[in-house]
Amino acid sequence: MAMYTIYKHCPVFRNEQITLRPVLEEDAPGLLNCYADQKAVPLFNADNCNGDTFYYPTAERMKQALDFWRYSYDTEQFVRMTIIWNPTNEIIGSVEMFNRGEALHGVLRIDVMSVYEQEEVLNAVLELVQEHFYTEFGVEWIMTKAIHAAAARRAVLTGQGYIPLKEFELSDYYGRVKKEL
Repeated sequence: MAMYTIYKHCPVFRNEQITLRPVLEEDAPGLLNCYADQKAVPLFNADNCNGDTFYYPTAERMKQALDFWRYSYDTEQFVRMTIIWNPTNEIIGSVEMFNRGEALHGVLRIDVMSVYEQEEVLNAVLELVQEHFYTEFGVEWIMTKAIHAAAARRAVLTGQGYIPLKEFELSDYYGRVKKEL
């Protein structure tokens, strides 16, 4: 029995620029463009991922990741969603979210190709996250990582009301409490 409805049925979220939808097997070629992007990979959050760096340079390695993501969804560990840039209908990356269960907080990972690591794209992704993920994952606040080199990401996070979480032993995390609309 699913703890959150998102594990029973993963919806599609959309705004003018971005669509977030469940990852599909046929997304592999588009996602490979993201996960083989050596400029993008250092910006991904691989904390607590058992050594996985999210660098997938081959179709086979990307397929293995997709299989693991599907297994993780089926066992209610986390949800991976494909990010589509609506103006071109291009797959540009993915987001992952899960409820950590501690103090009602969720952990968000945002992985995009390096050419899309820009404020317009990241703002559009976070708008959807903030509109839907607090409720879908039953969390009161969301934390995400942005290393020092991710200047655009850090600017967007602070602009969207995320604050640095210095009390965590993991570095470069930002958090945002749910705000009522």
